[in-house]
Amino acid sequence: MKFVKLMGRAFAAVLKPLERNGAFVVFMFVLGMVCVNAVVPAKRGYHAYALAPEEMFVDIFLMCVLLWLLPRKAALWLKRLLYIAAYAVAVVDVYCFVKFDTRITPTMLLLVGETNSDEAAEFIESYLSPGIIFSRVGWVLLVMAAHAAWAVLRRKGLPWLKDAAAKLIFGNRQTAVDPARTAAAWAKAKPWAGAALTAVLAYSAVVGWPNKAAYVRLMSYDNIGDVEHELTRKDCADMFHPAYRLAFSIYANGLTAKQVNKLVANIDKAQVDSCSHRSKEIVLIIGESYNRHHAGLYGYDMPTTPRQEARAEKGRLVPFTDVVAPWNLTSFVFKYLFSLYVVGDEGEWCDYPLFPELFRKAGYHVTFLTNQFLPQAKEAVYDFSGGFFLNNPELSRAMFDTRNERLYRYDDGMLAEYDRLKKEDKEYNLTIFHLKGQHVDYRTRFPRDRRRFNPDDYERPDLKKKELRILADYDNAILYNDSIVDQIIRRYEDKEAVVVYVPDHGEECYGEGVHFYGRMHSTEITARLAREEFDIPFWIWCSHDYIVKHPDVYGDILKARDRRYMTDALPHLLLYLAGISSPHYRDELNVLSPGYDESRPRILKNTTDYDKLEFK
Repeated sequence: MKFVKLMGRAFAAVLKPLERNGAFVVFMFVLGMVCVNAVVPAKRGYHAYALAPEEMFVDIFLMCVLLWLLPRKAALWLKRLLYIAAYAVAVVDVYCFVKFDTRITPTMLLLVGETNSDEAAEFIESYLSPGIIFSRVGWVLLVMAAHAAWAVLRRKGLPWLKDAAAKLIFGNRQTAVDPARTAAAWAKAKPWAGAALTAVLAYSAVVGWPNKAAYVRLMSYDNIGDVEHELTRKDCADMFHPAYRLAFSIYANGLTAKQVNKLVANIDKAQVDSCSHRSKEIVLIIGESYNRHHAGLYGYDMPTTPRQEARAEKGRLVPFTDVVAPWNLTSFVFKYLFSLYVVGDEGEWCDYPLFPELFRKAGYHVTFLTNQFLPQAKEAVYDFSGGFFLNNPELSRAMFDTRNERLYRYDDGMLAEYDRLKKEDKEYNLTIFHLKGQHVDYRTRFPRDRRRFNPDDYERPDLKKKELRILADYDNAILYNDSIVDQIIRRYEDKEAVVVYVPDHGEECYGEGVHFYGRMHSTEITARLAREEFDIPFWIWCSHDYIVKHPDVYGDILKARDRRYMTDALPHLLLYLAGISSPHYRDELNVLSPGYDESRPRILKNTTDYDKLEFK
């Protein structure tokens, strides 16, 4: 009997945090559910996070425990601060979804931090209108209004409200609630209510634990690259509440700030001893998600690269046959492509200078044209992680003389942008094109009137019609990319120019016997995965004038075409092409040099030696 009473008291005690904070529980739970559902796109296939009610209930209960443990006055002020923060973050999150089709993101937070008072005033004038009340933002405002109304009634009219409720329920039989009877009834029900609450909490905690553990894991990394990799996991955290998204955005910006500070400190350490300006015009084209085995240039059975093949037949475009990317994530690869760091070096990539800094110090005019890495509110974490150092104002000034200021639906927009900006070119120029290439969704990477391949063109009985459509769209995107890089080359045919083409990584797209497209991000890198996601096309094109002026460089290119190579070493090749003498340059990493170290291990994702995999 004593045990039963003891359990009853224990279960009743579970209710105490909620009894003191009933309004907090109700309004914060309702607000949370409104936020969860207000940012779900009104499109087929989208739905709210299924376990949001359970996880949110546990979160609110734990906050109530904290409030209950604090002195009443301190708890009151903390509760007020929580209300203000919750409603403010909710309004911002839902507003951004309504106006910009995005929720709170690291990039959006970064943009807010860089906004001055004049820009903020212009924003308010442009985007705040009475009509916003009737959008999904109005759902949040409605909860806020209900909460305010309840607070007023509770302070000024609650006794009247209780009497009115009693009359409504009991009629003329009872005109007021009997406090004594109510207290007695509640005392009897407390243990049972507490037991029910305990059961609900236990169930909610168990089902929500995996997501909470994933969120803790997400927030435990010490660099933004690992954060991005975490987000590629199938069991990555669902940040269903705007508070979680805000906390993550602050955390992500903190991580990038550390690396930016190191990179900024390295600006002054970037040293150029001399420069022969070996190549007047150097062009670097960075593609996206390009599987070498889908390129006609490399023997694919569909004509996806006719223009490159025609140039290769003339001998001036030299495809390299054994090139791999160090990672299958854009942001990781970009850090390797721009930093003088290579896999296996001491420290981090941000401990080393960025190669465009050396080019500028050597007297080159550096132009960066990107169709992906411009800061925008809707930017995904992957683009944020890959482009944060390129978009930092101080680093950008150190690396680039000229940049584009807008993105384009298709990559041909970059051609017009270059034509507009080329008037700024000087005697010696480094121009970097960063294309969208074959980035998912493939069908959006080429205009409809440029479609050539269709599902019926493939003899793949193992694939369904939908899979064949995706395969055809991927090949169409490669064909369109072929036209873009050809147009870039055309702009340099009458100059003394050398063009280097390299995509960031490969892409799965229904390889033989595989019903998959995209990237798997598996911790285990098999030979098949390496072939599809790390094998990339890589070529160097030289203009006629360049070959005449630099037959030795052209000869070195021909000799190097079959060497094993990994693109983390690309900056050292570019420094050689420019004739930049610097203590940061390493001849053994320059694929064109007689001193190139072809035996250097090609380690994928810092875990797997590509050359030790058993390919069929």
